[in-house]
Amino acid sequence: MRTPTRKGRFGEYGGRWVPESLVPACLEVADAFEKAWVDPGFRDQLQTMLVRHVGRPTPVTPAERLSAELGVTVALKREDLTHTGSHKINNAVGQALLAKRMGKRRLIAETGAGMHGVATATAGALLDLPVTVFMGEQDVERQSHNVFRMRYLGAEVVPVRTGSRTLKDATSEAMRHWVSSTEEAHYCLGSVVGPHPYPWMVREFQRVIGDEACEQHMTVPDYVVACVGGGSNAAGTFAGFAGTSARLVGVEAIGGSGATFGQAGVLHGSRSLFLQDEHGQIREAHSIAAGLDYPGVGPEHAHLRDLGRARYVAVDDEAAVAAAAQLARTEGIIPALESAHALAWVAEAAGTPDLPAGSTVLLTLSGRGDKDITTLIARSEESRA
Repeated sequence: MRTPTRKGRFGEYGGRWVPESLVPACLEVADAFEKAWVDPGFRDQLQTMLVRHVGRPTPVTPAERLSAELGVTVALKREDLTHTGSHKINNAVGQALLAKRMGKRRLIAETGAGMHGVATATAGALLDLPVTVFMGEQDVERQSHNVFRMRYLGAEVVPVRTGSRTLKDATSEAMRHWVSSTEEAHYCLGSVVGPHPYPWMVREFQRVIGDEACEQHMTVPDYVVACVGGGSNAAGTFAGFAGTSARLVGVEAIGGSGATFGQAGVLHGSRSLFLQDEHGQIREAHSIAAGLDYPGVGPEHAHLRDLGRARYVAVDDEAAVAAAAQLARTEGIIPALESAHALAWVAEAAGTPDLPAGSTVLLTLSGRGDKDITTLIARSEESRA
């Protein structure tokens, strides 16, 4: 997982597929990030904020009762314990600091599950940058808890009523808004998708997850597992282990499985793997987890798949809900439904050739399940009916 080419390519994926009007803004962000990332002053400022405001480092927690049930040794990288409750804050703080350095006066963001929106609103409040968050109308309804949090933090939340009214459409609307406001605003994209430099930049802001976990784990685990929507928590986790012997496994939602079942195409400014119909049109995604409700995957994940360095699999809604309940019962942790997909694959694969008995597994718990309680209540009521 190295620096991409100057054109932002990871093998045949990535690049900068944007309207001509956005090219100068993308070049500006790339230049600013390249200079900031080698500036000790910027890195020190970021590290200070991650410690003081985010709560880093997050621990690696042995999941002893879950491990006993599954017959594999599971340890959890606890991004659910960060301030705001997910890994999204790592990237939001980094990009907000970069926006300040660039002289931008406000932030634009998209969000699905709402966690990136909350993280961006939090970073904006810390650094006195007004925030506008675009969110699909369907996600506004199912993640009302996070909508309230964003607005309470001072952000403007704009419901997007086009298309499937989910993450894909929120991202499209945020990029359209950025076209008309590049001089004053920075687009704080929340995942390893979009035009160069975003897939690379977001991975670098999130690699703190993998770097910490690699130092914290006494030995290299046999498997490193993370959920994948666009793929930022997985990219950050994998970055810490790509140079080791660990097998990397990204777990998608079956209805948003771009890396598992997608084909090469272009969406939101980069070339990657996306779910498409027979005419090459992007198919609508579906997942019970709003953060995985995306029809593709970041270009570096597509490249890792093609190289065979990472494996990508998909699980369904029911398995994710069951895995969330299992973790709650065995470890007293209610995970985000996004993370529950990764847990579900471990539970299904444990003791099979895909995950042999006795294996060691490091799994990134990317967020906590507070935001999903309404969904879990509804599922529980349906099961009792």
